[in-house]
Amino acid sequence: MVKELIYQGKAKSVYSSDHQDEVVIEYRDDATAFNGVKKASLVDKGRVNNLFNAYIMQKLEEAGVKTHFVKILSDNESLMKKLKMIPVECVVRNYAAGGICKRLGIEKGMKFVEPIFEFFLKDDALGDPMINTSHILAFNWASESEIAFMRKTTFKVNEVLSKLFDDSGLLLVDYKLEFGRFHDEILLGDEFSPDGCRLWDRKTREVFDKDRFRQDLGDVIGHYKEVARRIGLAL
Repeated sequence: MVKELIYQGKAKSVYSSDHQDEVVIEYRDDATAFNGVKKASLVDKGRVNNLFNAYIMQKLEEAGVKTHFVKILSDNESLMKKLKMIPVECVVRNYAAGGICKRLGIEKGMKFVEPIFEFFLKDDALGDPMINTSHILAFNWASESEIAFMRKTTFKVNEVLSKLFDDSGLLLVDYKLEFGRFHDEILLGDEFSPDGCRLWDRKTREVFDKDRFRQDLGDVIGHYKEVARRIGLAL
């Protein structure tokens, strides 16, 4: 396979493949936080996130959620359908953590009566500002039907993964999803790994996600591997 670099993000690189409708995603060992302000290289991170994401995407496919995942190519690479990404992040919060605590003055760890759904514009330079459906429609980022689909699918993912993690002794605190267009349909894109969600031990509230990197708690990848072990993924 002859690969040409298409795009290099903070922790992943996107390459062309032998098929115009597919790309190769390389997961690197790079770690970033605070929109790229904090940076480091964490040994084995790329491999762990690649295999973790593949496992989750397959679980979601089994539950009827269509994703861009095709197959694993190597420890650090996967083949994906080539999407035209919608520049919007879909966030679901089951418990209070992160920015919502500061924004609304609420206590960390509060369990919400109902999951909270939020939209954010995917733009590091602007700090990924919170937006609403009016913004999305006004700037033609997505149509009303696409917005409804992303919202419905994000809640479906919440249903599937909350149970998966709960059965493993973990709380799915919050997470973000990204979607993209593939011909005439919308697919779940990007990745689902401890980099893009918050996971706490159900009993102790120990942190098992990228907050370990953000907050200098240490043993980041060791905790990612423990999450994988608990959900049945051998790394």
